[in-house]
Amino acid sequence: MRLPFSLFVGLRYTRAKRRDHFISFISLISMIGIALGVMVLITVMSVMNGFERELRDRILGMAPHVLVSGVGSNIENWQALEDVVMKNPNVIGASPYIQSETMFQHLGSDQFGVVQGVLPEKIGEVTIVKDHMRNGSFDSLTEGSYNIILGASLARSLAANVGDKVTLLFLKESRFSIAGIQPRAKRFTVSGVFQTKSEADKGMAFVHLNDLAQILRITDGVSALQLKTKDVMKVHEVSTSITEQLDYNYFVTNWTRQHQTLFNAIEMEKKIMFILLTFIIAVAAFNIVTSLVMLVNEKQADIAILRTLGASPGSILRIFMTSGIINGLIGTGAGVILGVLLALNLPDIVNWLEVTFEMSVFPKNVYFVNFLPTELIWDDVIKIALSAFGISVLATLYPSWKASRTQPAEALRYE
Repeated sequence: MRLPFSLFVGLRYTRAKRRDHFISFISLISMIGIALGVMVLITVMSVMNGFERELRDRILGMAPHVLVSGVGSNIENWQALEDVVMKNPNVIGASPYIQSETMFQHLGSDQFGVVQGVLPEKIGEVTIVKDHMRNGSFDSLTEGSYNIILGASLARSLAANVGDKVTLLFLKESRFSIAGIQPRAKRFTVSGVFQTKSEADKGMAFVHLNDLAQILRITDGVSALQLKTKDVMKVHEVSTSITEQLDYNYFVTNWTRQHQTLFNAIEMEKKIMFILLTFIIAVAAFNIVTSLVMLVNEKQADIAILRTLGASPGSILRIFMTSGIINGLIGTGAGVILGVLLALNLPDIVNWLEVTFEMSVFPKNVYFVNFLPTELIWDDVIKIALSAFGISVLATLYPSWKASRTQPAEALRYE
């Protein structure tokens, strides 16, 4: 198979030994620099994707993806509403709840928070809380038992353990008496503690739906119906389709009203990090410019001879572009391979370092995870590889253009 003239000569120049070994050294440095830049960029983006995944799973694992509530009143027949919304192919779970702000009291400690009345058999369809029980079980929330399950941080601040009695004060249900305003109070037995390492741990508790309804004297249904969707990032489309299914008596909202700012900030950080780390690749690409300029100076006589034999300026340009592009291609390919391998094995490497040197990279009392999460997204790898290769191609343009402008007479004058 015969190669095109420019590609053939460019490959020969790439493989040929240089009279000036410093040119070969600069070429090697440029390839190593691009490889390191690509490797670091892939690894950092994978780590940021991992942290975003953990935040998404923990925060959105506790928050309802979509919330359907009544307009100005409770939902009386939530079972019928559930039948309607579950016909939506994007909805995979539904659970009713009643929610109230309350004051938790135990052993002289007071903590403000939120209590939700839920059905134990339904709550697992929409949240991850049943999978993150540190003590006890949701099955303990039986009607009439007045048991309560606390978040881990809330239980710690109240110094409450399983079996302890915790008093809940419902300020909105206060009544007037001779002694003044007295909030409605009810004692619950702690039957479990959950730990999701999210904000829910600090001020949320769960009781049985009917127990809370009786305390709050709710006889006309539930506060809202929380839904879980197949794709948490497409809740806008799901919310719109559910709104079209229901009549004007219902109000449909989703998690973006409360948490969108957080995920927008994470996405912005990823973009800024991508731009900043791309400069590492750009700096390495400057070495391609340096090595090509030196190569052009070394090959002045060759360029003049090729021009004399009939090579066009475009052919000369493509020859030297080929030489520089090969350096960029090798560096990018090596960086992608190293970056993918490092991203896939980074949690194991960090774990080995922690065990070997008896240190903790992510202390449990500081971070919401005690390991280094990574998630390799191939779209990011492709984007990084194309960016690095594009920068390498751009770096070859000026030296190659200068080579194509070489005049044979001028180049051979001093030979």
